[in-house]
Amino acid sequence: MEQGHVPVLYLICGKIAAGKSTLANHIATQPATLLISEDHWTSHLFSDELKTIDDYDRLSAKLRAAMAPHVVDILRQGLSVVLDFPANTVGQRDWMRSLIAQADVAHELHLLDVPDMVCKQRLLERNRRGEHPFQVSEADYDLFTSYFVPPEPDEGFNIVTHTSRADNRVRPVSQI
Repeated sequence: MEQGHVPVLYLICGKIAAGKSTLANHIATQPATLLISEDHWTSHLFSDELKTIDDYDRLSAKLRAAMAPHVVDILRQGLSVVLDFPANTVGQRDWMRSLIAQADVAHELHLLDVPDMVCKQRLLERNRRGEHPFQVSEADYDLFTSYFVPPEPDEGFNIVTHTSRADNRVRPVSQI
């Protein structure tokens, strides 16, 4: 671990194909920083069971329950964690806030503010390439997006907002 390193829990909020995993991978290149990806774990543990949004709710809750003490322990050991789990609902963010409180660490919630048109374009390309563990239809995109609730300042997070540029690359624009 790097001398003087202050552990940070990095959280990511954004619609499907907004660039959450790309941003998470970029943040995780910092020294003493570990990436934990929900898609990686769910695709390996639950791929045969994960068919509907109800399956996702049930299985992601199981994964969060199993991972929570592990994430807290990592943070308490002085490593930063990039939690590539969606912070897309108030309930998901409540769980993440509990990790921050238990570990007593600094945090950043990165909000990817990317238009649906751009996300859908990226999703089509991602599905075509077949490199992502999950193929998501446009109908599933719309269903998941209907549950998306961007974080509000009164939720108490340190929010860093990123927007999509004309070249489709995501860049930070503000910090709340």
